[in-house]
Amino acid sequence: MRDAYHEELDAISDSLVEMARFVGSAIGRATTAMLDADLKLAESVIAADERVDDMQRSLEASAVALLARQQPVATDLRIVVMSLRMSADLERCGDLAQHVAKVARLRFPDSAVPRDLTATILEMGQLAQRLMAKATEVLITKDVDLAMQLEQDDDEMDSLHRTLFSHLLDERWNHGIETAVDVTLLGRYYERFADHAVSIARRVVYLVTGEHADEFTPEPEATV
Repeated sequence: MRDAYHEELDAISDSLVEMARFVGSAIGRATTAMLDADLKLAESVIAADERVDDMQRSLEASAVALLARQQPVATDLRIVVMSLRMSADLERCGDLAQHVAKVARLRFPDSAVPRDLTATILEMGQLAQRLMAKATEVLITKDVDLAMQLEQDDDEMDSLHRTLFSHLLDERWNHGIETAVDVTLLGRYYERFADHAVSIARRVVYLVTGEHADEFTPEPEATV
């Protein structure tokens, strides 16, 4: 009976990893669709968000059923509760990838991003994908040190976000209000995607240590 119980816990963790990999791929494909004005790819990202929603609903049903049947305590309870919260983070990431793809669809056959900002948006998209890949690794390995690194990595996204705004506020901006709105929204989507990746990592820290990430103090390295 206990073996079946732990198999259910493992299945919930596996579902989180599957969701993380899926939304990481989605944000990468959405970025490509937007920069390349690829309508077919954009439509595929938009449609695929349904799968993320289905995965979250399935995970929630499994977690609630496990809570009702097994009434887990201590670490096992943390696993279930944190898994529910992380699935919400991942579902939101799927929505954000879909939002990027919808901007691509809205502006087709043109690109929503002016040429002088293509490199910045591309970098934001690639960084969002890398952050989610690292969050996925944290989910698999439960590596607290790696989880704490995501906070620092997110600083790079914040810097890119500020770069976008510096372009928007520049008196030489000549791409019009519509493009300014698109770029503002896109910057927000990527910035929020990164925030959710960091949130997942912070929840793993709590899951492993029982301490919130902003209260956790790593053990000092032993000297030889």
